[in-house]
This record gives sequence, C-alpha cells and structure tokens, in this order.
Amino acid sequence: MRSLTSLDAFFLAAEDGRSTANVSSLSILSATGPDGTRLTRTDIQDLIAERLHLLPPLRWRLAEVPFGLGHPYWVDGDVDLDFHVRELAVVAPGDQAALESQVARLSAHPMDRSRPLWEIHLIHGLVGDKVALLIKLHHAAVDGMSAAEIMTVLFDDTAAGRAIAPAPRPRAERAPGQLELLARGIAATPQRQLNAIGAAGRTLTNLDHVATLRSIPGIRPIGSMLRNVSLLGRASGTTAPAPSITAPRLHINGRITPHRNVALTSLPLDEITQIRRDLDYTVNDVVMALCAGAIRRWLDGRGELPDQPLVAAVPVSVRTAKESGRYGNKVGTMIAELPTDEASTLLRLKRCRQGMQDAKQRNDTVPASLMRDANDLVPPVVFGPAMRMVTRMASSEAFAPAANVLISNVPGPRSGIYLAGHPVHEQYPVSTISDSLALNITVYSYRDRLHIGLVGDRKIVDDLPGLAVAFGEELQSMHKTKAAICTQGATR
Repeated sequence: MRSLTSLDAFFLAAEDGRSTANVSSLSILSATGPDGTRLTRTDIQDLIAERLHLLPPLRWRLAEVPFGLGHPYWVDGDVDLDFHVRELAVVAPGDQAALESQVARLSAHPMDRSRPLWEIHLIHGLVGDKVALLIKLHHAAVDGMSAAEIMTVLFDDTAAGRAIAPAPRPRAERAPGQLELLARGIAATPQRQLNAIGAAGRTLTNLDHVATLRSIPGIRPIGSMLRNVSLLGRASGTTAPAPSITAPRLHINGRITPHRNVALTSLPLDEITQIRRDLDYTVNDVVMALCAGAIRRWLDGRGELPDQPLVAAVPVSVRTAKESGRYGNKVGTMIAELPTDEASTLLRLKRCRQGMQDAKQRNDTVPASLMRDANDLVPPVVFGPAMRMVTRMASSEAFAPAANVLISNVPGPRSGIYLAGHPVHEQYPVSTISDSLALNITVYSYRDRLHIGLVGDRKIVDDLPGLAVAFGEELQSMHKTKAAICTQGATR
C-alpha cells in the first residue's frame, strides 16, 4: 500500500459535485492504420493489458481511513478493462464543435472512486476518417510530469510499436479491512504531527507565497513579518518578497457550476519559434504574451477589460530526476503578472518576459515543498471541509482572487507518436478548473503545432470559442510587430 500525501489528497478533497480534478489528454488519430485495419476498443484494451504492469497508477484503488484519521491509501489491485475503456460517437457531422461538446461532458464527469481513477474513451464519427482518444487521469494520482510518463508507456515512436517485456506474475495486494486502516491511521499520527512541525516553520515564513492564501487580507504583512523575524540573528540571509500584484475580480473568478465548455485551437510552432529567435525571447515568454494578448482581445470585446493587469497562476514541477516514476504530485505554483492592460504587442512581450523572470526568482527562494507543507498543517479529519472552505473563500466577492486564470505550457515531442500503430495527428491538453479560477489555458507542443486546450465553466465563460479565435489574431499581431522591428533594424 502507498499513502497519499496531503497534496495528493487535496485533489480528492477539491471535488464537491461541481469541481472535478481530472487531468485529461485528447489525441486525434487516423481511424485506419497503415495495414488498413480500423482502431477498435479491443485494440486499446489489448495494448493496456500488455503494458499494465508498467503503469502503477492504472492499478491503484483508493482505500479510505475510517473517520478521516489519516489520508487515504492506494492499493494495487486488479483492473476491469471493460469498465475503464469505453467507446462512443460524436453527433453528426462530427466536426470540431461536436467533439469539443463531447469532451467537455466527459472531462467534467467525476470518476468512480471504488475503482482505479482513470478512463479512456474512444470517440468515433469524426470527419476525415479520424477518431479521438480521451485519456482521463485523476490529479490525486498524477501531476503533469507523471501523466507524461504514463503517455510514454501508452504511445510508441513508430507505427511498428516496440517489444514489451513480459509482465511478472501478477500479485494483487490484499484489500485492507477497516480495522487495519484505522490502526494505520492512528499509528501514523505521531509522525504526521512531527512532519507538521517542520512544515509549519517552512510555511509560516512563506505564508504570503502560498497561492491559495495570498488574497486573504493581512496575509502579506503577516508573512513578511514572520520571515523577517526568522532571519534575525543570522549572519547572512535573504528575504523572499511575495508578489505584490493584486488580481482584479472578473466574471471568470466566480463560483463554478458542474458544467464545462472546451475549446481547442492550434498555432504553427515554427512561427512562434521564429518570433522568439528574432526578438531574443524564450518560447515560454511568447506563449505567455500570446495568452495575455488573446485574453485582452477577448475581454475588450466583451466590454470587461480592467485597467490593471491580470494575474496568472502558473503550475511548475518540483519533481527531481530521482523522483521520476514515483507518480503522485510534486508541484508548485508561480504567480505572474499578465499585462492585459498594455495595448502594445511589443511591450506586452517585454512585460511578460520580466514578469516570468520575477516569478521564477521568487519561486527559487521558497521551499520546493511549500504547497505540500501548507496542506500538511491541516489534520486529515478536517482536511476535506477545510480545503473546500478555502476555495469558496477565493470565489467570494469579499476577497480579491488569488489569480484570474491558470496557464500551463508543457513541451511535447517534436516527432510523431502512434497508438496501436495508428498515427497521432493532434494532441490537446484538457485540464481542470475550480472556484475563482473558472478558466484554464493549457498549451502543449506536439510535432509542428502548438496545441491549446481551453477549459471554462459553461455558465461563467460562455464564449470560449471567441477566446480561441483571439489566439490566432494575437499571433498575427506579433508577426506584424516583429516585421516592423526587423525593418527598422535593416534601415539603420
């Protein structure tokens, strides 16, 4: 058995009937493989059965500790592939809008906690003789990096596939009884209390860096004071000033419903790479500027553009090389200014670069374990209600939101991948939203395209396709800006 960390358990506690912590990936594949056969549900089941011994999170089942006296455990067991691998079809004519609607419905649906927390949906009926594969994983079991590890096991680099070592003799773990789980929860209490003492020191001196708490009135001066007190008497030491930016409250920062919108778009990766080379930026700088410009256009078109810049929450991995293959969550969150108040495309690029540099410098000065440390302070018996209270507070009109939007940029393979011999043409991320963060933008580079998955609350973010269009418009604006700069340089 393997105990969930407090950070893993956070993603279970966040689910309340309106919010689901599903991390999903949508692949668009050729329905017909090189040998002329069509991709079927049985093909996917056979592939997973062959590789299941290499995919521990797909075998894990939750075991809850009675009375909440400890965080749940993962128990390795048998898997019913008939339950987990499903197929359906989109409505005619099978266009992108039909696919987006189906993906929104499937990604928002909570998973059965009595079984391993994953699903794969094979979606038929797309135009162009294509099919889609939606892979749903629960955030309690994987973060972005560990989800990518699962993808490398499922997908191949060639249509011919690869040789998979035979599975060892199956040895499913015995499901623990309630008394055993209760005893484990009680026995782990002293160590959990010791861990909380260490976590308290790291958290209190960085209280104003905790993304979920930073908007509570008084947190910033308290965090700064505690940090300065901790440095008294030290021969050397530096403070880590928290981000001073405050997020304006927008319509996208309200209390979400159970219903989702999904919009998918892609941009030429080579064009973005060329812009970053010509202007001496990073790809991530350009991606953040694309997001800032697209959101600015979108909000301006709705008459909702604030005078002050927005604030982005940017998840970052704190997983070390030694922690590869251990799954679970090793993540932090950077808070960065998103200069939507800037009309100039070039100045937005410059401010995005500076904003990300500042966010990275701040992030480097706080403990990598900060998110887990903050959660470790909450006793398991009240963990769920406490986490849900924090997210409800973030969506309250009484407080400024911790951030306005979630933005992730994940690099993917530049060469093509295959599933059961069928080539993958497009690969879109489909992430999750929560109270006060009703819009999520996740960017994934695959082959020669930048694939952008937009997820929003259907009621709060009611024009997600309009935001998707704005990304293409912003890229064109960047091209014009770059051309003007290059022309000025050539005439000097």
